[in-house]
Amino acid sequence: MRFPVVAKFLGLLTGVVTLWMLWPLGWALWDHTSDRDALALSMMSGFAASGALFFLGRRGQSSDMGLREAFAAVTLSWIAASAVGALPFWFAHAVPTYTDAFFETMSGFTTTGSSVLTDIEVVPRGLLFWRSLTHWLGGMGIIVLTLAVMPVLGMGGGQLFRAEVPGPVPEKLTPRVQQTALLLWGVYVFLSLAQTALMMAGGMNLFDALTHMFGTMATGGFSTYNSSVGHFSSPYLQWVIILFMFLAGANFTLHYLALTGHPGAFLKDPEFRFYALITLGCVVLTVSFLAGGGLYPHLEERVRAAAFQVVSILTTTGFATANYENWPYAAQFLLLLLMFVGGCAGSTGGAMKNVRLLVLCRHVGHELFLLLHPRAVVPIRLGHQALPPRLVSAIGAFFSLYIGALALCTLGVCALGVDILTALSGAAATLGNIGPGLGNVGPAENYAALPGGAKWIYSLAMLMGRLELFTVAVLLHPACWRK
Repeated sequence: MRFPVVAKFLGLLTGVVTLWMLWPLGWALWDHTSDRDALALSMMSGFAASGALFFLGRRGQSSDMGLREAFAAVTLSWIAASAVGALPFWFAHAVPTYTDAFFETMSGFTTTGSSVLTDIEVVPRGLLFWRSLTHWLGGMGIIVLTLAVMPVLGMGGGQLFRAEVPGPVPEKLTPRVQQTALLLWGVYVFLSLAQTALMMAGGMNLFDALTHMFGTMATGGFSTYNSSVGHFSSPYLQWVIILFMFLAGANFTLHYLALTGHPGAFLKDPEFRFYALITLGCVVLTVSFLAGGGLYPHLEERVRAAAFQVVSILTTTGFATANYENWPYAAQFLLLLLMFVGGCAGSTGGAMKNVRLLVLCRHVGHELFLLLHPRAVVPIRLGHQALPPRLVSAIGAFFSLYIGALALCTLGVCALGVDILTALSGAAATLGNIGPGLGNVGPAENYAALPGGAKWIYSLAMLMGRLELFTVAVLLHPACWRK
């Protein structure tokens, strides 16, 4: 393991993250609120940490960035970004402990949306802007952002890209990693601007439009109001957010192809068809459950409530317009199941991803077929592509690792005295980067009352979920540290 190149990269990344604090500092200066001092002090501390790390890694060369270094750099970079990003909350005394500040920031960067703020609306706008901005930065990936703006990384970029980008197979739009990163961020910015314009056209002010766009496009879920998107009674605004949550849960490569004149790519993609089918089917089921429970007398309101919660949970956004713990148990259980599905590979969504579940379903069908035809040699296909056995095996291993991490996380939180429903749904919500769960961490509650140890466990779960488990787990393998 070549530690100097890892330290050098961490120095570059923390510097990039600290620079983005200029935007919330601008809001704080405009509002003349006390959080401007906390943000200014945080920037000074962040640049000091960046300089120290860069000095420690001054002898590191980009050509030293191998796979081991990439896995370590990616994992540690998200921890370092959260550690620096937590400083504004800590210095402004917006939370009682640094544990809470770190939890809130890790939740932001990993686009989870789990919060420990008990009264969001009293927090100054500068801090709220930074809180939501961490979503947007983490949505497309802070490593991808750094690759886009730091071509000095050179040969190390490919390993970093593969170590961070979600999905079983990282997709490169061009042979050059930096160009791929720029194209992905270009699509991300275009959709972000489109959503912001549509929400402002519906009556939102610029601050609310930007902060809720950050949470939507990153499938994060932080809102500037205690009642989340339920604060806005406008059906138009809710439908706009539903649409862009759904788009954010799709593969951004498909958005790029559509914007460059190939809109048919959506219908040709088997994962997107699977994703759309699950969304439509679950909305219809939820509408029927709500109708059976006598909730929402008007059809449009019922469909909108069902669509919003289904798309929000499926894409791991975590916004809410209703307290679904008051819904029928069947609807609650369906939403709990959706916490394990997530968005598409190459999206900003978390959880297991639709493509993995689709391949697992094909694998089950393949095994049943072989029971009837044991001599047959038939590959597992996704669309017209035959999948290599190693990829199918890796997806099975991911599923096993995901369930194992969920069980250990739940067990650890239960050992701290938290009830099973809260511990299990909290583990599913943080590991899947969703946000709200059930029980004491439901949509009308938050994570503030949990023990400090539980917050650190859930912070680790958020990190593992955002980096698709293997990137973090591989650091625990002895082979990673052998020469």
